[in-house]
Amino acid sequence: MLKRMLITLAATIAIVAALGFVKFKQIQTAIAQGAAFKMPPEAVTTIVAAEDTWPSTLTAIGTVAAVHGVTVSADLPGVVDRIAFESGQAVREGDVLAVLDTRQERAQLAAADAQRDLARVSFDRMQGLLNEKVISRAEFDRATADQRQADARMGEITATIARKTIRAPFSGVLGIRHVNLGQYLSGGDPLVTLESLNPIYVNFGIPQQSASQMRQGRAVRVTSDGPSPIDVSGRVTAIDSVVDEKTRNVQVQATFANAGGALRPGMFVQTEIVLGAGHTIVPLPASAISYAPYGDSVFVVSDIKGDNGQTYKGVRQQFVTVGGTRGDQVAVTSGVRPGDEVVTSGVFKLRNGAAVLVNNKITPANDPKPTPENR
Repeated sequence: MLKRMLITLAATIAIVAALGFVKFKQIQTAIAQGAAFKMPPEAVTTIVAAEDTWPSTLTAIGTVAAVHGVTVSADLPGVVDRIAFESGQAVREGDVLAVLDTRQERAQLAAADAQRDLARVSFDRMQGLLNEKVISRAEFDRATADQRQADARMGEITATIARKTIRAPFSGVLGIRHVNLGQYLSGGDPLVTLESLNPIYVNFGIPQQSASQMRQGRAVRVTSDGPSPIDVSGRVTAIDSVVDEKTRNVQVQATFANAGGALRPGMFVQTEIVLGAGHTIVPLPASAISYAPYGDSVFVVSDIKGDNGQTYKGVRQQFVTVGGTRGDQVAVTSGVRPGDEVVTSGVFKLRNGAAVLVNNKITPANDPKPTPENR
């Protein structure tokens, strides 16, 4: 019985040992295959880096503001008797916009006119009596004061009537009408907005470090995307004398011709200020830059030596310093040398040392001045 148990135990041990050896060989083979496995090359597009000279510029977000802009309001209370404008109409300085009811003032003017005539007749009579020494000088002075008071009353009522005729204070374009015929207006109630659109201002802020480079007369370019893209040029006309304590920016004002009315007050636009002579950079498509919190980088194609000693076409990650943008391009100021072959698409799936297959049949846009059709 004991002999049989020993034989069974020995057979079991032999079977387990055989199975363990087979499994060990399988795992060893899998490890060897994994070590020998190579990822297939990633398909990418590339561009050969080349130097270019870009003008030294500063970009900022600007806000369009009218040179003259007011809300035309009623100067005195009254009922709207006539409206002489339409919403959105262009007007000239002095054009009548609205007239308030002046029937009461005109009646007062007629009474004041009669009183003035009486005062004038009385003054002439007193003048003759004074010459004949019939009246005293005090009575003549009283007649003189009455005449002047009557003239002043006439002037006051005439001015009131004129103030109830509301005119455009300057040439510009009206907004939407806020009053209706027959409506009662209190003093200060708005009628319509009036904006002078040509020329027009663009206000923007620049960092205090760049304030010393800003001068009146510097060229400013303004662009805005949309169904009707805007691209106009103007000049710096004013620089604020103080630095904003909250943003540490200096406010700058540029003036632009706006005959077509493309720029409207309140619009946000992209401004580009030419600061001086150009500087040498390497322009790359925006898709070539890999942005990350620890630094921006690109992938440069080069011949890499593998662990087996063989050379293959792969990429190395290169950290770069980027500057401004122009169209589809980003300015690289350091990290890339002219002649480097830089990956322009597919960077998100690459890692340092990854094998690549270059296919430049279709490449990303790299136009410094793209049009809306090819953006």
